[in-house]
Amino acid sequence: MPSTMTNKTRLDKWLWAARFFKTRGLATEAIDGGHVHVNGARVKPSRTVNIGDELRIRKTGQEFVVVVRDISDSRGPATAARTLYEETHASLQAREQQAAQQRLTALASPKPAHRPGKRDRRHIIRFTRQG
Repeated sequence: MPSTMTNKTRLDKWLWAARFFKTRGLATEAIDGGHVHVNGARVKPSRTVNIGDELRIRKTGQEFVVVVRDISDSRGPATAARTLYEETHASLQAREQQAAQQRLTALASPKPAHRPGKRDRRHIIRFTRQG
């Protein structure tokens, strides 16, 4: 639930409330690790978030570029969390393109028809120990 009563919120708290990270601790680690930038600059977890700030968030191989639309320091439902930010058009396109590339890569790599049985495992072990 967005609350505009408080205009000041820590970055780690906002990222947690906007559901980019499951816990505040994970949000703090990401910020300290340089995975979150505000307006192009590396920041600390205690930095206050303002409406209109552009956040660049790298998480699990994906990069989100969002603009802060509302401030909240409490975690609510996902529908309310989505109202806190607006993802840029370029960010959406880049993530869709990356997802399509991953699907193509998954199709290109062959998968076995079934799990190896006892005899198959013995052959694999014998093969790997020779080299």
